[in-house]
Amino acid sequence: MIKRVLESEVMDSPTEAIDYDTMDHADVNRAFVADLLAAWRWHAAVTSSETNTVQRPTMRRPLGKVLDLGTGTAQIPIALCRADAKCHVTAIDLSLSMLGVGRQNVEHAELGGRIRLEPGDAKKLSYDVGAFSVVICNSIVHHVPEPLDVMREAMRVCARGGLLFFRDLVRPTDDVTLRQLVDTYAGDANGHQQQMFGDSLRAALTLEEVRDRVAALGLARDTVQQTSDRHWTWVAGK
Repeated sequence: MIKRVLESEVMDSPTEAIDYDTMDHADVNRAFVADLLAAWRWHAAVTSSETNTVQRPTMRRPLGKVLDLGTGTAQIPIALCRADAKCHVTAIDLSLSMLGVGRQNVEHAELGGRIRLEPGDAKKLSYDVGAFSVVICNSIVHHVPEPLDVMREAMRVCARGGLLFFRDLVRPTDDVTLRQLVDTYAGDANGHQQQMFGDSLRAALTLEEVRDRVAALGLARDTVQQTSDRHWTWVAGK
């Protein structure tokens, strides 16, 4: 197994922000949003049955207030708001360069009224307990030295009856597999972008390492599943 090698927690140079934003994340972002909405529909149906309320099959419980941890250049909030016309997202990141590009993206998408970008540290959130009905996180866990810090904060600000939806990279077992993943998913990118992706894979957790942290929160290990050749996904109701 490849040893975990941490990369910088904050990608705060303009070059990094632009290179990240111009990489082709479209398919990954669409899959994230589709899987999130499917998980929310399932969660809403389960919680409705537990409280003996009745929902018509055509009704869908609104997402409510969504918090995106480590939003980067706001690609996920934009994709989510386009898929859900009533969605409102608060999106935070430590990187001011990322947020600067993100604000341009939000303005270009004409979604400034539904997406609020704020500087913030996912390890120490400024929001109240239970402030959000949905807390999402895409690909920042591998940037954090101890991801349990982020998971605990996500649990704290998620409302009772809410949903946590995290997705990140799985650390490959060996260098050959890592190189194959870089060639497959960043083969057309520039050298810096390929290096960024390779470094992220090397900084990622294994599936069992993620499950260990979820278990430390008192949640079932099987709420974390490997969902692609390079991703794990954690879905948990609160």
